[in-house]
Amino acid sequence: MKKTIIVLAYLLIASFSSPIIAAGDAEAGQAKTATCMGCHGLAGNSTIPSFPKLAGQGEAYLIKQLQNFKSGERNNAMMAGVAGMLSEQDMMDIAAYYSIQTISENSAKADAETLELGRKIYVGGKMDTQTTACIACHGAKGLGIPTAGFPAISAQHADYTASQLKAFRQYSINEQTGSTDVSRANEMMVNVAKGLTTVEIEALSQYIAGLH
Repeated sequence: MKKTIIVLAYLLIASFSSPIIAAGDAEAGQAKTATCMGCHGLAGNSTIPSFPKLAGQGEAYLIKQLQNFKSGERNNAMMAGVAGMLSEQDMMDIAAYYSIQTISENSAKADAETLELGRKIYVGGKMDTQTTACIACHGAKGLGIPTAGFPAISAQHADYTASQLKAFRQYSINEQTGSTDVSRANEMMVNVAKGLTTVEIEALSQYIAGLH
């Protein structure tokens, strides 16, 4: 069953449209990231656990997220304001700069039992809830699949990863209750997160933080 879940995820990858091919100028992008440093740190290595690290992230993924913030497809008031001032070239330049930076390593802050729970879900998914294994889209080392638009997640702050997984899970709850519009949610990640308990989310986030 685990193999079936992983194979299914790879088949889903093929259904995605080709990611944006960026033509950014990393040198120009460095200058344009001056306003980003307050939250995302020097060279994209945030020191604030609630803000994501951007160093080493794929260009196409970063561009897409900035476009989504600007259009409102991804809802975040702070990022909407920042992205709203960026041109397409600005986005490509910023993405080019962050993509060639080296992400700072994290150490998982959890006991061995918690990390093993996270590892099992990352590698094998969950059969009882048909939750796809994270490794299928994000790779054995969490480096993502840039050509398919799947982001790198290795060494990301556990707090940030957990908050995103809980948000995806909330989308699923909202969809079931009809309490809010969920049409803009990432359907694949909603399907993954909806089968995870809070304990499992915390364990998975800690495992990913120390994944190198």
